[in-house]
Parts: sequence; structure tokens; C-alpha cells
Amino acid sequence: MSTYLADKVEGLTVEGPSATFTYRRMGPRGGVPLVLLNRFRGTIDWWDPEFLDYLAADHDVIVFDNVGVGYTDGEPRDSLDGFAEGAIEFIDALGLAQADLLGWSLGGIVAQRVALRRPELVRKLIVAGSGPAGWVPGAPDFSEKVLGIMNKPDADRDDVLYLFYPETEAARAAGLEHFDHLSARLAEGGPAISEAAAQGMLTAVGALLAVPFDQVVAELEAIKQPVLYANGLHDVMIPAHASYVAVQHLDNATLVLYTGAGHAFLFQYAKAFTKQVADFLAA
Repeated sequence: MSTYLADKVEGLTVEGPSATFTYRRMGPRGGVPLVLLNRFRGTIDWWDPEFLDYLAADHDVIVFDNVGVGYTDGEPRDSLDGFAEGAIEFIDALGLAQADLLGWSLGGIVAQRVALRRPELVRKLIVAGSGPAGWVPGAPDFSEKVLGIMNKPDADRDDVLYLFYPETEAARAAGLEHFDHLSARLAEGGPAISEAAAQGMLTAVGALLAVPFDQVVAELEAIKQPVLYANGLHDVMIPAHASYVAVQHLDNATLVLYTGAGHAFLFQYAKAFTKQVADFLAA
């Protein structure tokens, strides 16, 4: 098992209107911090520490659990706006005048909603393994297998590997390596996502699928910050097609796609993707 600086960062807390937020902060201070917004059923223990180490080499990086998730108390939210409000509460509680946001999966959709609700708070957006806040024409529906795993309260390693990595030898090896990276934090026995929080996320995802495309387009066109969209070409959760459609309706967007990768491309290609993020933030 490798040793990562991110695994040694202690949890901190800050009081917000709705919760006592738990977060971890790493990397050099100064400039605009990079705040990470997590995936469906994810807590701060599930961020790959190798990925965090690469990001934090030159950036002030902050990971946190939203209201009612993982280490953070409060009543779990069940809507996109609820998650966005929680993220805004956290950023305000830290006293940050501005932040860059990197959202993975559901977190990418939340990050875009934060940029709409509080545009002055967000300098740049990175949307990873995600899509716009609603239905995209031409995108395939969730398969029965994907929906089944998403609804499982006790999804095992093979379930997560299926959702996050293509079924190739190279991708599966990368997935197993990702689990190895997580082992130090997960062995500490931190809180998992409660079923109430998971059900709230499922409710929010279900509502998003009913949003008409003209509303999706209007919201994308209202985002004026520079946006980096990135995805794996073989994502069974949120297909790369959604990213391709989204960037056509953004004022200032870059799209990057990774071959041989899926939903967790950002960990499979951690060094390449974090270099892409660093170049985007510095531009």
C-alpha cells in the first residue's frame, strides 16, 4: 500500500446555518481555492488520495461532506438546489470570497447549479464524469444493472468497479489500484452514506431526468464562467454524449475525453487529468 500526503490530512469542522461541516484542506494556501464536490453515495474518504496529492501539489484543495452526508451532520437534502445551497453554505462558512469548483458525477451537476445561484462566488468550473442538470437528447437511459446498483445500500467492490471502470483488463486493474489507494482511509471506519442521504440523492437524480431540454439549454447558456468538461468515453453512469451536448451551449468551454476509461477516469488518468486541470486553472 502506497503512502499519500492526503491520507495524513486531519478533518476540520466549520459551522454553517444548517450543519457543522467536516472538511479537509491540503496544498499551499494563497490564490483561489479549489473546492471539490463529490459523487452520489460518496464521502470525503472516497476521494482517491493519489488524485488529491497531484491536485494539491500546486493548489489549495478543499474536500467536504455536504449537509447530512458522511461526517457532516444536519438533515440530508433531496434536491439539486438543496445540495447547491449546502455547498454555498460551506463556502460562505469558510469565509471564501471566491472558489474554483471541481465536481465529479452528481457533484458536477451541483457545481453548475452553484455557479448559477451565486455566479460571483465561482471563478472557474471543472465538470468531471457528469453532465447538465436534466435530460439530454440522444443519451441512453440508465441500464437495469446500473439502476440496480445505484439502489443497493450495500454495493460491493465489484458493483463499484462495474459503475466506474470499463470491463477491460487494463481498466479493471486501474480500478483495483483505486481501491488500494482508498484502503487507508476506509480502514479507519468513517461514516458511510446514510440510507436517508442516499434516498435524497436518488430523489434528486430522478427529478433531474424529468427536466425538459429547453430548460437545460437555458441554464447552460446562463453559465458565463470558463468550464472544463471531462469524461471517460465508456461511462455507463453519465455517458460522454452528455458532455458533448453540454459544451455546445456554454459560452467558454473545453471538452476532454479519455479513451479506455469510464466514470472514474479522473483516478484512472489521475496525472494526466490533474495536469489538464492545472493548465485550465492557470489560463
